Amino acid sequence: MSIEQQLLTRSNHQCELCSAAEDLEIYAIPPHSDGSAEQSILLCATCRDQIANPDHVDPNHWRCLNDSMWSQVPAVQVMAWRMLTRLRGEGWPQDLLDMLFLDDETLAWAQAAGDGASAEEQVVHRDCNGAQLHAGDTVTLIKDLNVKGANFTAKRGTAVRGISLVADHADQIEGRVNGQQIVILTQFVKKQT
Repeated sequence: MSIEQQLLTRSNHQCELCSAAEDLEIYAIPPHSDGSAEQSILLCATCRDQIANPDHVDPNHWRCLNDSMWSQVPAVQVMAWRMLTRLRGEGWPQDLLDMLFLDDETLAWAQAAGDGASAEEQVVHRDCNGAQLHAGDTVTLIKDLNVKGANFTAKRGTAVRGISLVADHADQIEGRVNGQQIVILTQFVKKQT
């Protein structure tokens, strides 16, 4: 029996994520699929397109995961986990993720594509020269900055020690200048080496 026949039988001739019955194709689960039926699922064109193009995802389409995440097929569980993780900012996917249980091996497979990385791991902070900044680094201001609400100007050349990174904004850091904790744009700092 061919892999396509195995998947059609397993899925009852439906997309294994949304149950659509048209334009079905084999989807090998990245990044390390061997192309076998165990490491592939049958997907419709809509699911394939939205998985391949995260910028064009319609969150409402993925409400189907409420049903498909309960599949006994590890490959389906992996893709359900990955899509719920991508969409968790919508609110409802986080509720489903909290209910979804994957054994350790399946969870490791799901995380292999990087979808489970936290936002802090994905956001990279860089100074004006492109050097990566890390929490605790010391930076120097490259320009005089008027600090709103504090009525002072942070002078060019001022060293800001022990910076912290703003987790959801790659262009912002926090540091203490003149005894006050302020937010500084990374384009106005240079990392000290």
